[in-house]
Amino acid sequence: MIARTGQTLLIGNREEQMSKTVPIGGCDGMVVAQLGEMANRHGLITGATGTGKTVTLQVLAEGFARLGTPVFVTDVKGDLSGLGQPGSPHPEVSRRLAAAPGMEYQARGYPTLFWDIFGEHGHPVRTTISELGPLLLANLLELNDTQTGILYAAFAVADDEGLLLLDLKDLRSILAWLAENAKALRGTYGNISAASVGAIQRRLLVLEEQGAEHFFGEPALSIKDLMQHDFSGNGVVSVLHAERLIRESPRLYAAFLIWLLSELFEELPELGDPEAPVLVLFFDEAHLLFKGMPKSLLEKIEQVVRLVRSKGVGVYFVTQNPMDIPESVLGQLALKVQHALRSFTPKDRKTIRAVAQGFPGGDEAGFEDLITRLGVGEALVSALNDDGIPASAHHTLIKPPESQIGPVSPESRAQLMSRSPMKGRYDVDIDRESAYELLQQRAELAASRAREQEAEEAAEQAAEKAARTAAKPRGRQRQSAAEAMLKSAARSVGRSLGSRLVRGLLGSLLK
Repeated sequence: MIARTGQTLLIGNREEQMSKTVPIGGCDGMVVAQLGEMANRHGLITGATGTGKTVTLQVLAEGFARLGTPVFVTDVKGDLSGLGQPGSPHPEVSRRLAAAPGMEYQARGYPTLFWDIFGEHGHPVRTTISELGPLLLANLLELNDTQTGILYAAFAVADDEGLLLLDLKDLRSILAWLAENAKALRGTYGNISAASVGAIQRRLLVLEEQGAEHFFGEPALSIKDLMQHDFSGNGVVSVLHAERLIRESPRLYAAFLIWLLSELFEELPELGDPEAPVLVLFFDEAHLLFKGMPKSLLEKIEQVVRLVRSKGVGVYFVTQNPMDIPESVLGQLALKVQHALRSFTPKDRKTIRAVAQGFPGGDEAGFEDLITRLGVGEALVSALNDDGIPASAHHTLIKPPESQIGPVSPESRAQLMSRSPMKGRYDVDIDRESAYELLQQRAELAASRAREQEAEEAAEQAAEKAARTAAKPRGRQRQSAAEAMLKSAARSVGRSLGSRLVRGLLGSLLK
């Protein structure tokens, strides 16, 4: 028989149809599974380090792929690349299958695409400055309100002037142009302080040092390339290698995931509640998405998370502590897979109590104690029922993954990438004409015009000088007799008058 509790499905008869579910684990001889039609209601995987969150993520990714749903996962430790290879015999796999005999298991790899912002462990991932937008970029650069306003002005000027902002050099160019033309732009775009522009430029240098120049540019990632299927109809799993990204630029990691979510919301059509999601996203280290986020951006994220499910997209956050997720977002997450939490301080106990009370009947069911006693690979699983009401939680042993646990070898990764349908599509960056080139052309044209004007002015001055020179008498001319007589008389009179003046002056001094 089948005991349905909505999104959590308990199956006791193995002959029942499970084609529209995502098995999660076993509970009292039955299988706990996720209903595909409810999978776009989002979810949460939490637990302390070493309790099995990554394996749970891998199991869910496999289940969605079998369901025909493309999956995007962030691999922050390098472990999830094993999704592309079949699993091998392992004592832990045998233990779990023996403890929950109702779970199906077939060692196999899944169709996998590898991505990497730095292009080292997968196909390069890029987007443009324009697509990221000023709100996300201001948060990425940690700008204050004044600097954020100038960044918005830069985007507005770029739109008005028809300048493409594709990469970091484009943004630096438009900012420099704003500073040079601040006086002329003040009436339309407000005051543009050179000091604030300089501060933004310095933040861009820091961002570039963290490797952001690899992320901004073209060809930009197409959302459709994350929504692939293989020839058997399985959803393709896209694995973003994020180990270096998390280590060197956690804010860039967060900005990319938020951008991806917003792009899906903007580009995908309305679907309502399909039988299975069109795409499922798993965001590991989810606390980084909300750390230091301004209220204005947080409100946007809350809105996108709430509305993107109508596009058939499911979002699953993975983090150690559920309190890392804002309550406004936490309240929208239907599936909850809670691994063990450890209690070492009064603050820890308070957190565990709050988590237990978040499950239906948590006060009476003893979940607070259970959460601290869960073993590795065990979890408390809860979801919504068919009417959208949270169903009772179940102490579940998570099924073992069918693919390889742990990373693939570099040789296996290279082999998988050589067969990738994305091969050659993103490997070479394109630097087409954009703001940097156009502003450079404008500067060169202005300099050329200035040189031409200087040459014209110099030519005019030379012509005027030549005209004045031509108007003056050239050489000595012969004097007429009358002119000579008059000049001689004038000289005589001058000498006589001068002598009188001198004598008169000296005479008056000597008297």
